Order: sequence, then structure tokens, then C-alpha cells
Amino acid sequence: MKNRIRVLSATVLCCCLASGQSRSEENASNPLAAVNNTDLRYQYFDPGSGDRQDLFIDGSYMLRPDIKLKYELHYNSTNVTGNRENDFEKINAKLIYFPYQASLNETWAVKTAVGLEWIVDLGDPDIGIGTGSDQLAPLFGAAFANKKTGLTLLPLIQHFESYNGPTDISQTAMRLIAIQPFAQNYWAKMDLKVPYDWENNKWPASVELQLGWNLSAQMALFADLLVGVGSDRPFDNGIGLGVRFNY
Repeated sequence: MKNRIRVLSATVLCCCLASGQSRSEENASNPLAAVNNTDLRYQYFDPGSGDRQDLFIDGSYMLRPDIKLKYELHYNSTNVTGNRENDFEKINAKLIYFPYQASLNETWAVKTAVGLEWIVDLGDPDIGIGTGSDQLAPLFGAAFANKKTGLTLLPLIQHFESYNGPTDISQTAMRLIAIQPFAQNYWAKMDLKVPYDWENNKWPASVELQLGWNLSAQMALFADLLVGVGSDRPFDNGIGLGVRFNY
């Protein structure tokens, strides 16, 4: 536990160090955007029995023009076991490398990405928080940007595999993100996640719809609507709010 607290402290330090590189017009809701930002987010889920609330930091920092660090720290409150429990759930640290970017034609440009995510579990599955197992998750994706309309399409694939702990995790997640700016200072986002759970032979799919407002170049507000999809859905529905700080 002491080692994990040290990792937690290092991650929080990364959040505090995110500062003053050049700003980008890319939207930080795009996981492949070359931006520095810190989001403070709250999400409420209805898993069908009780509730789960997630308060978390979600940020990114450009280590180099072609290497990005994404970080998350999650704190949960839930009563899925019948009692209200509160605890840290996990830390996520993700390195993303952009090996190629180019203009395809007068309308579209593309940027490819490869990366590796490290998920350190801080929770206790006996109280309904976390899985008890740490994971590694390689990823590959691309961002297709329409230079005329601002639309960005992102197909991504990522495989999650546990390497310790009591819970065996093996999931391959397909993801499709679409982000469209409109009315100068607003954006809409759709994020469809379709993972296949190899351990349980299930498809716990979900979709997130986001509406955001850029208050200035440094700050934005956004709201989320989350919907579980299919008979294996991880939750029925959810809502979220967030505030973003761009650097």
C-alpha cells in the first residue's frame, strides 16, 4: 500500500507540473490531441443496483511534440453492497506516441498513435470499488480531422490485461469517437466503447455523449450523458459534469 501511495503522490505531482507549453486549437476531449490540460470531473452511474459516483482528475501533458502523457486519479462512492463506501479506485498513466501525421487531401488530415496504459488498482472489490488487480493496456488509434468542418473521427483499439491481483481481466475494447465544434465556442462529442470480455464472454458496451462550452482559451465546462448498451451493459445510465483548465 505504501508503494501505491508513492505512485499516487507522483501522479498528483504530474498534475501540478502541467504548465505553460504552447496552446493548441485541438479539443482536449480528443485523447489524441496535442494539448496540456487538467479536467476535474464528476460522474454518477446507475448500475441497476445502488449507485456509483466517480470523482476524478483527468489530464494530459505533452512531454514532446510527439509524446503525450495522460493521467487519471479516481475516487469512488458507492452503495452497491448495501452500505455506503468511499475509497480511491485507481490511478491511470498512459504514454502515447504519434509516429505519423500528414494531410491526406484538401479536406482530411490524419494522425496515428500507439501507446501503453498502466492501471494501478487502489480499491477493494469486497466493498464494490475497484477490481483488486493492476493492468497493462497497449493501444493503437488514429485521428482523422476534417479541415473544413472541424469534425474529428477517432477509431481506437486497446487491450486490457491484468498481471496481478485476485481478478483476472482480459478485455479488448473497440472505440469510436466523433467530436464536432459548433457555434464558435461549443462542441459535441460521441464516444462509443465496445469491449469484449474474454474471461466472461460478454460485451459490456456503453456510449458517452458530451456537450461542452469554451469559456475562454484557458477554461471550459462540459456535461456528459452516459448510456449502457446491450444486455451485458455495465450500467443502465449516468450523468456527468466537468470543468477543464487548458495550459
